[in-house]
Amino acid sequence: MKTKIGIACQGGGSQTAFTAGVLKALCESHLQDEFEFVGVSGTSGGAICATLVWYALRKGERPIWQRLIDFWHDNTAQSQIENFINDSIIGHMRMVNRGMMPMLQTSPSSPLMKMMSRFGNFGQRPEYSDFPALLRKHIDFEEIASWGPQPAAPVLIIGAASVLSGRLRKFNSSKEVIKMEHVLASAAVPNIFPAVEVDGDAYWDGLFSDNPPIDDLVRKRVMGKGNIAQEIWVIKINPTSRATAPTQPNEIGDRRNQLEGNISLFQNLKWIELVNDMALEGAFKPEYLEDFDIPNPVRIPKAFPSEPDKPYHIPWIEMSDEVQRTMDFEGKLDRSAKNLDRLIAHGEERGRAFIAERAARVAAMPKAKS
Repeated sequence: MKTKIGIACQGGGSQTAFTAGVLKALCESHLQDEFEFVGVSGTSGGAICATLVWYALRKGERPIWQRLIDFWHDNTAQSQIENFINDSIIGHMRMVNRGMMPMLQTSPSSPLMKMMSRFGNFGQRPEYSDFPALLRKHIDFEEIASWGPQPAAPVLIIGAASVLSGRLRKFNSSKEVIKMEHVLASAAVPNIFPAVEVDGDAYWDGLFSDNPPIDDLVRKRVMGKGNIAQEIWVIKINPTSRATAPTQPNEIGDRRNQLEGNISLFQNLKWIELVNDMALEGAFKPEYLEDFDIPNPVRIPKAFPSEPDKPYHIPWIEMSDEVQRTMDFEGKLDRSAKNLDRLIAHGEERGRAFIAERAARVAAMPKAKS
């Protein structure tokens, strides 16, 4: 029996080019030969990567990762004017965040920002200057609409936050047609993009809701019976720890952003940890576990024997400490080839290492007696 897995992609702007590299490596490892891929979730940049992979899987494309990498290539500054605009913006942000220049508070809806947006299109490719145009180039949302809801695995879940009600919102491919507005809502950073209207509500970046959605991947009413993941692989962008307390303005802002980006992740993990503890203590009847697709820890051997035997196993795939130390908040908006190409390559490296480590641990497990 194949192990059922779900992949959850944390948001992080341009730094989710790392996620693209990881997903490419996982796809190249012939993931579907060994595992049953039941769901993928994401927030912000993670939602974009998740949607592109889900779309390629639904279309039966090979290689699965090609559409994803093509998207990131188009999202990369290429021409002289694109590089100039990108470098100018990132350079200005770094000076402001280091306290070397005053900060000008703006809104994406202000006349100044609208004027700059119109001027900024000069000399740039449409798919570089216009985010909806970039999405439309790589995802045919009219085609998706013709499919209708897709209850069969893999299920796509996109996280966003309602500005008006303050409630969390999960756009779910098994219950509704995935629209471009869903992806835009999940990636709507408030100071950069206006709130996105969906069904009469206004939405901001999924960072404020689930980053990334995890608990939904183990809920039958969300995923459908038979689609519950036994392992959830989290592609993580924000580092958990830091060696020293930040003192400079840019370091404080960067660390604050990292902590905010991890809050919902850790809350989700505590909820799943409670379910694990209850199952291990025998709180659930076997028929209940079976009816709700909760893996029974007695029946399902875990691939990582060093971990306590439990229903849900959630390993992380994240950047190395060495690379993470070179990251900063401004890098989440940096679309230079130097930044994105390096992150994609590092993601491929870490994805391959994860698969190799998992295979080695499985091989080292005691063989079941016949």
